[in-house]
Amino acid sequence: MSRDRPRYLSYLIRLWQVKVEQKWRWRASLESPADGKRHTFPGLDQMIAFLRAQTDPQELDGKEEELDE
Repeated sequence: MSRDRPRYLSYLIRLWQVKVEQKWRWRASLESPADGKRHTFPGLDQMIAFLRAQTDPQELDGKEEELDE
């Protein structure tokens, strides 16, 4: 994101479970209705980290990381 961060963000959140090594794990995706861009995450913690980075001006400061699988 640029230095001029938007004051409003919206995402469609999708959550689903997959079985990994006999354990159920949550997966997640966020889709921006503004441009249709989708971000997928291997877990809820990664999705929360992405959202924190989108809302905290100090978090990424010039180095946007993509967390897609």
